[in-house]
Amino acid sequence: MNAPHPEEFLTLTEIVAAARRNVAPGPWSYLVGGAETETTVRRNRMALDSLAFRPRVLRDVSKIDSSSVFLGHKTRLPVMLAPIGGLESIVEGGAASAARASAQFGVPQMLSSVCQPGLEQTAAAADNLRVFQLYVRGDDAWTDDFVRRAKDNGFKAFCLTVDVAAYSRRERDLVGRFIKPWRARAIEGAAFQAGLSWDQVKRYKDKHDLPLIIKGIATVEDAEIAVQHGVEVIYVSNHGGRQLDHGLGSTAVLPEIIKAVNGKAEVWVDGGYLRGTDVVKAMALGAKAVGIGRLACLGLGAAGVPGLVRTLELLEDEIRICLGLLGVTSYGELTPAHLAAAPITNLPDTFSAFPLLPRE
Repeated sequence: MNAPHPEEFLTLTEIVAAARRNVAPGPWSYLVGGAETETTVRRNRMALDSLAFRPRVLRDVSKIDSSSVFLGHKTRLPVMLAPIGGLESIVEGGAASAARASAQFGVPQMLSSVCQPGLEQTAAAADNLRVFQLYVRGDDAWTDDFVRRAKDNGFKAFCLTVDVAAYSRRERDLVGRFIKPWRARAIEGAAFQAGLSWDQVKRYKDKHDLPLIIKGIATVEDAEIAVQHGVEVIYVSNHGGRQLDHGLGSTAVLPEIIKAVNGKAEVWVDGGYLRGTDVVKAMALGAKAVGIGRLACLGLGAAGVPGLVRTLELLEDEIRICLGLLGVTSYGELTPAHLAAAPITNLPDTFSAFPLLPRE
């Protein structure tokens, strides 16, 4: 069945349903799944669903500003297209299609080094705000070459992903015998990623002036070390639940990391963020940007570039409604006092944020 025209999507639920129809079984299982028991995937949603709102009323919310600032650049939302390997298995054009949607709507893109068509071609596809994420598969000179290429091609920051010292067992992929082409390409040189340490972070900061993002921070201890090394962005992430099983949800560790960082670096987060209310919760806790990975893939899978643009439009609508109903007109007015701990109401899974979908 063909997906509706993007303008016919009235809800994010319809985006997810269209993507489910369009994406092949192997890539779909990769998109949906996580490591082993998928406990971390569910805890990402549980951490978000365990927060309830405390709205304030009788505030003038006739004018709401849902824009944000990303590395000094104004963006339409405090949302970034998170790095996803193998976008080319979801949509024709892969990362280049994501870049076009990023530029058309006005949010930044973080390009994964294992996503086709690669650094230069993706940069040439659109005049968007972009940062580059690297899986280390070579020596220092190899990494330096990527930094140079990223800088030459207009990337505003450089990201090292640090939660992949070992590749996890993703059982949906294994049971379905889905061999990811990008994974096959990335096996060579994996020992360099396993050997990555704070020494390489120090070396980067000593040698390069492109702002550094460390993605995969999940504890206060590591956030504090990153700050000591002068890292500009602490990216709180558990790889969407795809790496360490039985981890805590990203949103559960976010408040203590923000407190420990204490403004010495920006704090970004991803992990289960699928609705506008999710984004607002992260902003209320003090995050500066929210990465959307699965949601971006769902938009692309539903209807390509227009599908992702429409997904972002719907997300924007949800965010603006949420801000208004909380009694605020911008993210700067949000505080943790707008949130309270609460019992969850839906059993968490990858898509429990969309209760109208048939359960798999």
